Amino acid sequence: MKEAVDLLVHNAGQVVTMGDEAGPRRGSAQSNLGLIANGAVAVKDGRIVAVGPDADIRSAFEAPAEQTVDADKGVVLPGFTDPHTHLLFSGTREHEFEMRCQGKTYMEIAAEGGGIRSSVRSFRTASDEAIVGQSLRRLDRMLSYGTTTVEVKSGYALSTEQELRALRLIDELDASHPCDLVPTFLGAHEFPDEHRADPEAYVRILTDEMLPRVAEETRARFCDVFCEKGVFDLEQTRRVVTKAQSLGLRLKLHADEFEPIGGAELAGELHATSADHLLASTDHGLEALRAGGVIAVCLPGTSFSLGKHVYARGRKMIEMGIPVALASDCNPGSSMVDSMPLVLALACLEIGLTPAEAVVGATVNSAYAVGEGDDRGRIAPGLRADLQILDAPSYVSLVYHLGGSHVRWVVKDGRLLDPTPPRRPSFRA
Repeated sequence: MKEAVDLLVHNAGQVVTMGDEAGPRRGSAQSNLGLIANGAVAVKDGRIVAVGPDADIRSAFEAPAEQTVDADKGVVLPGFTDPHTHLLFSGTREHEFEMRCQGKTYMEIAAEGGGIRSSVRSFRTASDEAIVGQSLRRLDRMLSYGTTTVEVKSGYALSTEQELRALRLIDELDASHPCDLVPTFLGAHEFPDEHRADPEAYVRILTDEMLPRVAEETRARFCDVFCEKGVFDLEQTRRVVTKAQSLGLRLKLHADEFEPIGGAELAGELHATSADHLLASTDHGLEALRAGGVIAVCLPGTSFSLGKHVYARGRKMIEMGIPVALASDCNPGSSMVDSMPLVLALACLEIGLTPAEAVVGATVNSAYAVGEGDDRGRIAPGLRADLQILDAPSYVSLVYHLGGSHVRWVVKDGRLLDPTPPRRPSFRA
């Protein structure tokens, strides 16, 4: 007698399980895909019940005909987790892209009033409906590329009430979309216009006013700081993140994106969950990450979008035993990227990862980079059934075929979804 399940995915040419062991992958283990040829996956109550050879799974389990999915020798792998995004924003900044193409740098544009502060001015004047509507469209596109869990930062509000508003809107998005959202407080993203002349006053607002209210009134799970020359220096960053830690928030850091001012070292010292960007990190900074058990989140789409030709040293990190995760950094200024397959391809072409290492970096390691690695990011019994079923002969197709989506179906919490983005009202609300 076969066991009844809710969903059965069978006849997969490859099931990419990521193996059974828990914990982020590092070193040689970052190549371990736990590959099953000619495999199948059984799902019940939103969780994976079994995974294994097709004949074994089909002899033991059965699902209703409409929930029995023939993968047609394609690839089944976990849904991607995107562990670093700024997708909650209003409006876009195409004009800045033109300015960069004409030779101006990101920091020069920011110094002239563009960059993050431009998005802050737009966010503060936009309606909730406009912001949510635009953000849902971005999530739709992410889902169509196989992303099922997304970290979303505040940080385009930069005042107490507006930052709380941003975190509430992330909650609203989470309740309105199949993707699971992980909220991060990034009030220390930039100094707002009204505090440019007195940045210390804004740091005091962050530590004495914003963070206590964020911890009390929202479900933000992480606190992040843009630790960089010209933004939050090392001492200011330390004050913000130690306050956040005391209030029970876990830590992430924008570290060493442009200059090595000690962000990686601080992340390692405080055992942050992740340190992100890391283009300018020194060997000493990378050693601090390794010693502190910090996941390195690389964002090659940002370097590519900025035309920097400088990337994080992903190969070096893996050789040192630092777990590497990958993220889109989806934002309106420096990385208008919503495709994780493109990020994986850039990781292989520009930061030295193999296709297997890149896939691990976008699934199990990225799930751990948002504190969800014991629940998703692998195909193993008991874990959340977040899957993508690809019309492709191999996982290598994700990086070999640039710029497109191979997703035939997405499974979210055991529910089979059509990945085609729905038609939503205009983003110009």
